[in-house]
Amino acid sequence: MIQAQFALRVAEIVKNDPSIIGMAVAGSWVTNEIDAYSDLDLIIVTREKIGDNKARMIEYARNFGNFLSGFTGEHVGEPRVLICLYDDPLMHVDIKFLTTEEFRTRIETPVILADTDDQLQHILQTSIPNFPYPDYQWIEDRFWTWIHYALLKLGRGELFEVVDIISFLRVNVLGPLIHIKNGNLPKGVRKIEMLARPEDVDHLKATIVEYDKSSMMKALEASVSLYRNLRQHLYDADLVICSAKTEEKVMNYLQEIKSQLSKQQ
Repeated sequence: MIQAQFALRVAEIVKNDPSIIGMAVAGSWVTNEIDAYSDLDLIIVTREKIGDNKARMIEYARNFGNFLSGFTGEHVGEPRVLICLYDDPLMHVDIKFLTTEEFRTRIETPVILADTDDQLQHILQTSIPNFPYPDYQWIEDRFWTWIHYALLKLGRGELFEVVDIISFLRVNVLGPLIHIKNGNLPKGVRKIEMLARPEDVDHLKATIVEYDKSSMMKALEASVSLYRNLRQHLYDADLVICSAKTEEKVMNYLQEIKSQLSKQQ
């Protein structure tokens, strides 16, 4: 695989750089799921903190291959990541620049490819990964308000807004809950087609919309039905379910908007 060739070449460069303590690989490499369409997730551990300095991050990245472009990952909440595009071959590479202390806090255990004095290995042996799971109460407290908001936009005719709301629910609520139901890490909708039961995938497919009011209403109804099913399957008795009155009021409003749409056809 071109990703492995690239990573091993960078590891040799890193070993000869005294400013770098080591390098590890995360993501698909860890689970042995790299294919022709995978990106590459590198972790570079430096002696001095550079994860807050874009210019220095790019300076390192240019040494690793035929660098085309790179930008930092504020949009995904991780400014220490430089998202890069390399050429010969064309490849997407995410490079996270960390200090040894930052390396200790992680969501998975990466594979070490370069390690000065076994410092990274020691950190992995004395710390544990902690993958963030969704807060069921946080979701339940918000879900019906999100549905009501989508109905407001649908009633007004702001259809692009509705598309975004349903997509948000799919990525941040329905996808992660389906992954958990299937015994997977809650990584949004990533690889859900391969990892979830076919019936769960079919239910999620029903939330995909066309630019059409009727399609969007069906997708909202499918989202509600799927959420209720997942809530029943996953939530325990300690969770405070949103008041039945709130849920009832929102569903009554859904029927009201649905009736209005049918009259418009």
